[in-house]
Amino acid sequence: MRAIWKGAVAFGLVNVPVRLYAATGEHSVAMHQVHESDGGRIRYRKVCAIDGEEVPADQIVKGVETEDGRMVVLSDADLDALPLAASREIAVQGFVPEAQVEPITLGRTYYLEPEAATVKPYVLLREALASTERVALVTVALRQRESMAVLRVRGDVICLQTLLWPDEVRDAEFAVLETEVDLKDAERTMASSLVESMAMDLDPSEFTDHYAEALEAVIAQKVSEGGAVAVGGEPEESGGDVVDLLSALQRSVAKARAARGEDAGSAQDAPGDAAGAEDEPAPAKTSRAKKPSRRRAS
Repeated sequence: MRAIWKGAVAFGLVNVPVRLYAATGEHSVAMHQVHESDGGRIRYRKVCAIDGEEVPADQIVKGVETEDGRMVVLSDADLDALPLAASREIAVQGFVPEAQVEPITLGRTYYLEPEAATVKPYVLLREALASTERVALVTVALRQRESMAVLRVRGDVICLQTLLWPDEVRDAEFAVLETEVDLKDAERTMASSLVESMAMDLDPSEFTDHYAEALEAVIAQKVSEGGAVAVGGEPEESGGDVVDLLSALQRSVAKARAARGEDAGSAQDAPGDAAGAEDEPAPAKTSRAKKPSRRRAS
């Protein structure tokens, strides 16, 4: 796998440099539009809808259409100037019960790989998430777009799963479901019995994509029959020095308690805290309070 993003997970005063990898990939067969007689790929010219002229790639920029039909042209400089466009921080905003994350809000999933020098805080975060049955709610900028996401554990790896913004989840408004339905007790009992009789443990390996298998067989057969037409790493980064993990965690707990108006107690007075005070790293940046939907034309 190839890393698609590099940055750091920031929780409290602890930073964990990580690489981001796509965790999933579709196995469907890619089909192209081709010329039937010779198999040549069908190409599309990029033509301006106003003057009908073909537009070279270096003159194509992004634009957003307003409600009254006007087009707002955005340059690369406009997009680069937006906040968080180049941020390399996965900022932990808090830890929430895993059950509170609705599956419908989950987007893409990525694996987080730690730098060799920061495996210990990575494992510590992983174990803390697993033992508390919570996920870390974070903000992250991917592909010039700020996203909410959660960090959760899968085996030995911390996964980042992006979340949809609230206004990106559509309401299900079906008038037919507002009709009152009279269910008999016997019907409820029989439906529950059917569910129990078909109860099973999930094992995705037991299921097969029959369509993909059949399509690949057809392609293989055509190749064997002569039906195919002939047509024309990034350098490693050093993880740097790791701060005193216990000291950073103690100060993080004290800071969090102070923010809630609680007595920081022993977390502030823990041994080793004073010794590391001069080297205390800057606290992680927090995201803005408001979370409007952020969309750009692709």
